[in-house]
Amino acid sequence: MLIIDGKKVSLDLKNELKASVESCLASTGKVPGLTVIIVGHDPASQVYVRNKAKTCKEIGMISTVIEMAADTTEKHLIDTIHELNNDPAVHGILVQQPLPKQIDEFAVTLAIDPSKDVDGFHPENLGRLVMGHLDKCFVSCTPYGILELLGRYNIETRGKHCVVVGRSNIVGKPMANLMLQKLEATNCTVTICHSATKNIPFYTQQADILIAAIGKAGFITADMVKPGAVVIDVGINRIEDSSTKSGYRLVGDVDYEGVSAVASAMTPVPGGVGPMTIAMLLKNTLQSFQRINGL
Repeated sequence: MLIIDGKKVSLDLKNELKASVESCLASTGKVPGLTVIIVGHDPASQVYVRNKAKTCKEIGMISTVIEMAADTTEKHLIDTIHELNNDPAVHGILVQQPLPKQIDEFAVTLAIDPSKDVDGFHPENLGRLVMGHLDKCFVSCTPYGILELLGRYNIETRGKHCVVVGRSNIVGKPMANLMLQKLEATNCTVTICHSATKNIPFYTQQADILIAAIGKAGFITADMVKPGAVVIDVGINRIEDSSTKSGYRLVGDVDYEGVSAVASAMTPVPGGVGPMTIAMLLKNTLQSFQRINGL
């Protein structure tokens, strides 16, 4: 079985992005700038934001983190976003989720200028994705990362049956729409399953490419997978494990041990889709800079 190594691909991509940033600096005297806003003190979000900032600096981009108190008002957050929308040194704006309950996440998403929405969550970017205008939008980073993995591993997609398990706005819906597009790296027939789908194995057993993004540890088992299928595991779930120092370990939505005996190619967890998300965020930020500067 082929292991689709997201760590390696993300490292290769970061090196390519670093070279592109150096080229931008040589031709314009400027480099892309990403600003991340974090509201409150969620430990997982803080780790993720630190990793984004660190990777940003490694490839030569300007990274700014704005930290706000947990009791920040929605108005103050949106006012800050509007200032960033008007700042020519900022090419990407990301508001880390989850947000405190007094803030409407959709209102915050709408406040971000679509041309700087490098998370790809704004309805304008999602609409352009659905319509196939990928050169004029930003694709959500996790689906975009999966597309990159399929392309770099030369996974045949044209005319294949892709089954997406999960319908979130962040992964499931944009992933399904992306795989439908008439592109060299997509062009699939797509089925989407979710929590209300009856007899999910009936659909997953038909998949040439199975993308699991349902948020349930080990949900996809070997008997649900067609022999020879390509399996992409988006899930990151903590389960208790007394044999580890932390007392837990990370697993995906796929039973890796069982499914790896059936699949032709598969992403591991950790080290598969996860590392690609930040890399694609930075690729989107570079694309924003290039569009704004006519490169």
